[in-house]
Amino acid sequence: MGIRKLKPTTPGQRHKVIGAFDKITASTPEKSLVRGKKSTGGRNNTGKMTMRYIGGGHKQKYRFIDFKRNNDGVPAIVKTIEYDPNRTSRIALLYYADGAKSYIIAPNGLKVGQTVISGSDVAPEVGNALPMANIPVGTIVHNIELRPGQGAKFVRSAGGFAQLTSREGDYVIIKMPSGETRKIFAACKATVGSVGNSDHGLEKSGKAGRTRWLGRRPRNRGVVMNPVDHPMGGGEGRASGGHPRSRKGLYAKGLKTRAPKKHSSKYIIERRKK
Repeated sequence: MGIRKLKPTTPGQRHKVIGAFDKITASTPEKSLVRGKKSTGGRNNTGKMTMRYIGGGHKQKYRFIDFKRNNDGVPAIVKTIEYDPNRTSRIALLYYADGAKSYIIAPNGLKVGQTVISGSDVAPEVGNALPMANIPVGTIVHNIELRPGQGAKFVRSAGGFAQLTSREGDYVIIKMPSGETRKIFAACKATVGSVGNSDHGLEKSGKAGRTRWLGRRPRNRGVVMNPVDHPMGGGEGRASGGHPRSRKGLYAKGLKTRAPKKHSSKYIIERRKK
């Protein structure tokens, strides 16, 4: 999966760098695995705007992704690799031997026609999902569960991967993409390999309109507002705005917001790099 830099035929094309769609093999999703997706425009049930800078955007359909991979022992063939507007990674359509169909996040190197399987005694190969107790130390993994049977919560975005570094009793030690090292229960499942579409981070929209297509409206800075609207607003001329803080007055850029007595803190061995 590469990227395409376009010729500067228009101002919007000049800086545009987009992902290549050469690996995508189907343009329409599997009908049984999609549903309509309602956009809120940032409004709640009474019509009041509760989230700013949201609205517009292209109509999207939601694809149901199988994050649990609990169809154990049944081999599945990769039928297509598809685009998903709801996530940065590509998705793969699986046809199981028992007739079931499901979408999974497409790992790097997964090809159409390849066979994948989940279960406790399967080989640790790309696309296979198995408990981390059975994955060899040093393996690159993604789609990691936090609790057994809950479904994958960690490492799901394009190009992401974690590494299983060691074992400690009923737990495995995982090095996360952020640099954080933490314990996870060994019975939790993970998928072998890294998430595909790793060039996503190199993309550039090229124009403001592409951001609008994603449903994001222009975001204005606090320093250009009046004091009534933002703590950093006001002042004569182009005032800096003082210490950076949110609209509610909470300090930004340095204030730790993690709860001091959070339950999961005991599982974190080393915090992420700043």
